[in-house]
Amino acid sequence: MTYVIAQPCVDVKDRACVMECPVDCIYEGERTLYIHPSECVDCHACEPVCPVEAIFYEDDLPGRWAHYRSVNAEYFQAAEGTGEPPVTGGDHRFVAGLPPQNSQKKEIAAFTLRKEEAADADLWFPG
Repeated sequence: MTYVIAQPCVDVKDRACVMECPVDCIYEGERTLYIHPSECVDCHACEPVCPVEAIFYEDDLPGRWAHYRSVNAEYFQAAEGTGEPPVTGGDHRFVAGLPPQNSQKKEIAAFTLRKEEAADADLWFPG
């Protein structure tokens, strides 16, 4: 079993989940993030930190986003060179074909990026 990133992440890519993932199984596409199903250890660290609630345990995906289980898996199959490549322009073809998502969500991502930069700064020992 694995966790899956669904549509609320599209055009947001907050990256808080990337920072929390202990095994680095979350990868970045052009418009969304993807969890590698073979690398995910089901630790649950990513789900509670997602500000747009886009991460679900695969068995708990809402019906309207159930196809994102396949979207995540196919994204990595294409990267590994198996089958017809479902990736277009850095994203799964389904995600690439979506219209732009709510621009209000982008403010969340910008805030988080600034927060990550501040967390990386070592004010006591400047380099």
